[in-house]
Amino acid sequence: MVGIIVSSPGVLELIAQAPLVPPEAGEVTIRVERAGICGSDMHILHGSNPFARYPRVIGHEFAGQVMQVGSGVTCIAVGDRVVVDPVLPCGTCYPCRIGRPNVCGNLQVLGVHRDGGFRDHCNVPAASCVKLPADMPIEVATLAEPFAVAANVLSRTGIGAEDIVLIYGAGTVGLTVLQVAKLHGARCIISDPDTARLERALGFGADVVVDPRAASVADAVRDENDGLGPTVVIDGAGIPALLLEACQVASPVGRIGLLGFSAAPCNISQQEIVKKELTLVGSRLNKQFLGPVVGWLAEGKLRPAAMITQTFAAKDARAAFDLIERDPASTIKVHLDFMN
Repeated sequence: MVGIIVSSPGVLELIAQAPLVPPEAGEVTIRVERAGICGSDMHILHGSNPFARYPRVIGHEFAGQVMQVGSGVTCIAVGDRVVVDPVLPCGTCYPCRIGRPNVCGNLQVLGVHRDGGFRDHCNVPAASCVKLPADMPIEVATLAEPFAVAANVLSRTGIGAEDIVLIYGAGTVGLTVLQVAKLHGARCIISDPDTARLERALGFGADVVVDPRAASVADAVRDENDGLGPTVVIDGAGIPALLLEACQVASPVGRIGLLGFSAAPCNISQQEIVKKELTLVGSRLNKQFLGPVVGWLAEGKLRPAAMITQTFAAKDARAAFDLIERDPASTIKVHLDFMN
């Protein structure tokens, strides 16, 4: 049995997992089958995630089969296949009371504040589990969490068929946002300085791609929306300078959603925000979107399989992380297989 732990910044280790502990009341034990490596896992490894505490079993994108159920659990049964929502809110604070548990004042996130899913088995709240259709491949289910993050930011900005969406970044975040926006019928423009990523974005349905090294984003979107610019801008890159540009290129009454972030300060234009009545929103994790996303996946409304570029046995996790470090352009989503 194996677990993958970041014992301290820069130190990734494989450990022998402790014997199975029976689930407590309200919990279930998951036999983890598949897990995805996220950018935030890389940040924890690098010591740049401000929320992580060490040592930490990382991993918040994971799915598997229920092995045991604790007392009081009626919604999940042994043998059910589930994907796990890593967001663990307190349920009683102000954000929780108004339906915003993903920004709970006492938030715990699996793989960040609490040990996560990069291990053969783990105990999680039954309420965090979303049951999977019998015919859904486990690797597809494992992508539900990143798609839920995309659904969350677009719920914050609003999204519809009348929208023109500019997405900064064509990595995993940008491609999931792209697919969810296209699901709602929006026109999508995606900007990234990597030509290989732009080619991939076209394959995932982007209407226009922009290499900012060859042409300015402002020029590329100038004629959109009768010359007013995109109605929605999503920053999945977290580069401070992009927020100022987003304010400049957005349409009047445009909405700007921030997914990426940096500790560095950034400039924004108060004049643009006031003149256009722009709306700026942050988006963190997801607000109970795993259920709807599993439905979209089951209905074939997203292209999850094409997101998985490499799969490694869990015991080869070091090689998987090294690949992402060494050749990020070759990866979209790297998976760890805990069944091999």
